[in-house]
Amino acid sequence: MAAGDGEPDPAVQQRPQLQSKKVCVVGGGMAGLAAARELRREGHAVTVMEQSGDVGGQWLYDPTTTHGVVPSSAYACLRLRTPREAMSFSDFQFLPRDGPSRDPRRFPGHREVHFYLRDFCAAFGLMDAVRLNTRVVRVAPTSTTTRQRQWAVRSVRLLGGPDDDARVVFDAVVVATGQYSHPMLPSDIEGVGEWRRRQLHSHLYRTPEPFRGEAVVVVGCGDSGTDIALDLRRVAREVHLAASSEGATPAVSRMVANHGDVLRLHPRARRLHADGRVSFADGSSVVADTVIFCTGYGYSFPFLDTGGAVAVGDDGCVVGPLFEHVFPPSLAPSLSFVGVARKVLVPWFVEAQARWVAQACRGSTPTTTSAALT
Repeated sequence: MAAGDGEPDPAVQQRPQLQSKKVCVVGGGMAGLAAARELRREGHAVTVMEQSGDVGGQWLYDPTTTHGVVPSSAYACLRLRTPREAMSFSDFQFLPRDGPSRDPRRFPGHREVHFYLRDFCAAFGLMDAVRLNTRVVRVAPTSTTTRQRQWAVRSVRLLGGPDDDARVVFDAVVVATGQYSHPMLPSDIEGVGEWRRRQLHSHLYRTPEPFRGEAVVVVGCGDSGTDIALDLRRVAREVHLAASSEGATPAVSRMVANHGDVLRLHPRARRLHADGRVSFADGSSVVADTVIFCTGYGYSFPFLDTGGAVAVGDDGCVVGPLFEHVFPPSLAPSLSFVGVARKVLVPWFVEAQARWVAQACRGSTPTTTSAALT
């Protein structure tokens, strides 16, 4: 019997029933807040778990680096390198605002970005869904059955309290922990273990004052490397900027030339010596008090247990398999990632990802199957 003659249409029979889900978002930064907003718009019950004392993620500047976990990599001089117009969500513009602590510049500092994210959170009433000072320690499926899959989320309240160790079951989990919390050290520099003087990753850099009067080698000429080198030149005796294997860009060369009284540009750092010398690929060397590695970050999800369905590559730079950088094929749509793609305009990109996740959780848009990756 043909459809329309009393027999149900097969396409209608296979269409998923729209439903609201109980969803946990891990991370209260830009990606996590975008996910929370889109999930709520689709009618889901959302809980955002954030280990810091406020929303904002990497834009929540913390001047201290002495406690056990350092969630943010922001340093005091950090500013946007793209104009504020490009850092807006589609329906919440990043406009200059009046106030004694606001930064009206087109390329504002980290504090203004944090204010913007707090304003976004307030405008869409998201704070009641956010659990601050809450660290997620384990996320694992409660069952291997696809139809009944749920996720047990164990969290710890960092400040203690009646629910300082809780286990809650959710229908879906969105991982939105960002890209800048797992520092990567170079594997091609010899003698790192022999170096007896101070060395640190840019993740722990905040201000130049601790390096006053020192000779500092900054390894890496990316955004953080050039920012920190310029910051250090105000107080350091010498700042030696070591290029990556690709060499310095013309912009970096011009920057060094403009501050040649303190800044020096070198090729790739080759070895750290026990006597304090740092040698470079061209055979030259300098004696340094401190080495700062501005060598980037890798992915890390120590709380996530998927039984191998999602893994981080050995180099820390790839996580997968993820369809369109969002859904693990075997676990979609109950597990998703927002904000892992790099070199994108972050607000617009994570907003689009979050909208897809919210609709997929409700059953109103498809995700993928394993066959889509073959």
